[in-house]
Amino acid sequence: MITVLRLDHRLGRDTRITTHVCLTARAFGADKVILSGEHDKHIIESAQKVVENWGGDFEVEYQKAYRPVIKEHKQKGFEIIHLTMYGKHVEDVVPTIRDNNRDKLIIVGGSRVPTDVYEAADWNLSVTNQPHSEVAALAICLHYMMDGSELKTVYDDGKMQIVPNNEHKEVIKNE
Repeated sequence: MITVLRLDHRLGRDTRITTHVCLTARAFGADKVILSGEHDKHIIESAQKVVENWGGDFEVEYQKAYRPVIKEHKQKGFEIIHLTMYGKHVEDVVPTIRDNNRDKLIIVGGSRVPTDVYEAADWNLSVTNQPHSEVAALAICLHYMMDGSELKTVYDDGKMQIVPNNEHKEVIKNE
């Protein structure tokens, strides 16, 4: 199981980026996103609508405080992975992480990540040591962790499916 924890969501300011964290997590193979910070029912509803329309088994839930989420997952044996530009390079350590068969909690930062998050993590990973988007970091990390298999995922239970086509849009409606 791969769960993504989005730290300190802020209403209004972070809505678009947090929505993209959820979409990216789902598209790249995560099972769940937990939002911390300010409650935003619209993001949760939006994610539910995506699953309803496009299929899969993905959920988004809200828990105000992130520290209990990290503690609970650590107690359950999850490997805690924090995405940061200050960490070890993802390509150097992901084979070790991917192959150990432990459930994962991937932490995606908010405005400023407190020191205790770095300390709680089993791995502080970077996709680059340059400033970048947390959405890009999540996509690259999940891509490495899934070994590329997520790129061809098809959900049979969705109302819609895209048929890859080089010439035009092609969508199958399964209603």
